[in-house]
Amino acid sequence: MVKIGPIELGEFPLLLAPMEDVSDPPFRAVCKANGADLMYTEFISSEGLIRDAAKSVQKLDIFEYERPIGIQLFGSDIETMGSCTEIASRVSPDLIDINYGCPVKNVACRGAGAALLQDIPKMVRMTEAVVKATHLPVTVKTRLGWDDSTKNIEDVAERLQDIGIQALTIHGRTRVQMYKGEADWTLIARVRENPRIKIPIFGNGDIDSPEKALAYKNRYGVDGIMIGRASIGYPWIFNEIKHYLKTGEHLPAPTIADRVEVCRNHLDFSIRWKGEKVGIFEMRRHYANYFKGLENFKPFRAELVMADTYGEVTEILGRITEQYEGALV
Repeated sequence: MVKIGPIELGEFPLLLAPMEDVSDPPFRAVCKANGADLMYTEFISSEGLIRDAAKSVQKLDIFEYERPIGIQLFGSDIETMGSCTEIASRVSPDLIDINYGCPVKNVACRGAGAALLQDIPKMVRMTEAVVKATHLPVTVKTRLGWDDSTKNIEDVAERLQDIGIQALTIHGRTRVQMYKGEADWTLIARVRENPRIKIPIFGNGDIDSPEKALAYKNRYGVDGIMIGRASIGYPWIFNEIKHYLKTGEHLPAPTIADRVEVCRNHLDFSIRWKGEKVGIFEMRRHYANYFKGLENFKPFRAELVMADTYGEVTEILGRITEQYEGALV
């Protein structure tokens, strides 16, 4: 049984990665319904939260059916991170997660996210401030290092464990790599094999199939896997991996009707949470992923991204079901 503090996650949990502009409550809802064991909010700016910025505050929305759910925070100032941890703890998530892995310029170049991999003493002090600011378990998501010459994750893991984090997720790339090239899980395995490490170690990067999940579980010995981009438009991946790990067999692939149903569920929640206008607008980024692989889908996609009302979208989805009934993806 893998545990983060008092949170029991099963024998080999599958985590949904926090992804900006993706892992909002509507997306999390469809992933939870399809087998995600632990989920996180989109990352929340500590500066935005203490200034009561509407976008940051809205990201604190969590729902009972999502549990266990973690709120992920990022920032460059230690005192501010402590203060925003107190704010985030008040909405009663199950844990607080710190983002030391985001590689994008507007985060890393401002001294937050993966930038802390260049200043491990500051990372340690910041983590300690967060741990002290909450009664909840604190976890961390980070990368192997800043670049190939500074892959310091083994030292980072020990130091963060020593000041009280209760789980660590490691993305198998450096900041310089961004999302390019193949993720290197060998250092993740070395952290897991370190006899000093007692907390769960989760691996992240490139898991996009049940076969790869099983191979990486066996090869690298991690306590669980975090899945990010592979779940976008395909939340079925969580249950597919679970079934394959248990039986060695594949679940049937989702049908067109399944894809339309989950897409519609996602849309319905998006509208309930954000209102019809914003909910429909923000769903536009997901349609191509839900129907990836369908031949001659481009005209339907164009219609979907132009539709302005719920009735228009659902009418188009109905025609997609009819057009592609029986098609294999």
